[in-house]
Amino acid sequence: MYKKILIPTDGSEISNAAARAGVEFAKQLDAEVIGLYVAPEYQYPVFIEIIPPNFPSEDEYLASMVKVGEHHLQVIVDAARAAGLTASVKTIFSDATAREIVNTATKEACDLIFIGSHGRSGWGQALLGSTTAKVLSSCQIPVLVYRMGKQPEPTGTKK
Repeated sequence: MYKKILIPTDGSEISNAAARAGVEFAKQLDAEVIGLYVAPEYQYPVFIEIIPPNFPSEDEYLASMVKVGEHHLQVIVDAARAAGLTASVKTIFSDATAREIVNTATKEACDLIFIGSHGRSGWGQALLGSTTAKVLSSCQIPVLVYRMGKQPEPTGTKK
């Protein structure tokens, strides 16, 4: 059925839970997993004549965001390894997250996009926009939307 599945993540707890579920789904199908983190592009300061000394250069920003991407994608790598699956991951820079998810799935010849939904509706979705909704409306590849019944516990909290 599906042999190559794209699993995008933003590093949030909900996204991490969806990524783990996506890997478990891929395991059932013995599918290859591709993890994707879309980092925001570098923003030049509006006060370009006087750049504060603590403002990162473009190279510093790109390097730090690659590390952030590696950190967020590690959830997918670890879950795939534990499931005995092949996984590759990539960080892409763009301010159009949904478009990059669809483009990457197309370029990588993915059969499916497995994406989490934060579950916002109504004004929350209208005001904040929904990457998942944008992917759904602009994609020719099948999309499986993972919605959790309840919010996950934040990592590092004690019970």
